[in-house]
Amino acid sequence: MSKNNSKPLKWINWFFLLIFSFFTYVQFNDPDPYIWVLIYGSVAILFGLSSLIKVPVWVLKILIAVISIIAVFHLEFFYDWLISEEKSELFGEMVYTKPYIEGTREFFGLLIAILALLYLHKNSE
Repeated sequence: MSKNNSKPLKWINWFFLLIFSFFTYVQFNDPDPYIWVLIYGSVAILFGLSSLIKVPVWVLKILIAVISIIAVFHLEFFYDWLISEEKSELFGEMVYTKPYIEGTREFFGLLIAILALLYLHKNSE
């Protein structure tokens, strides 16, 4: 990679570091924060590290695989949301009688993490 390309990539990595740090922070008031802090925190750390060192590709592949497996378990919630009549509920408050709302939010968060890690993987080769 030439020096011209590495500077913009570092800024993009720092941007993702900030985004996933924010994602991590807002998980602390979640009913099950540990798994989400671990997921989003790991993604944030990898983006921070990738601005400083070359992150081994195998680390990225393992994290992508783990998050993908977790996302598969959230597909049912996403499907339930897709067939629901009121799509805007996703952006409102949590309704405990409709667990698919939170599950769909988690699915989208996992999808964002996977896409970000795929971007990092593509630029780490």
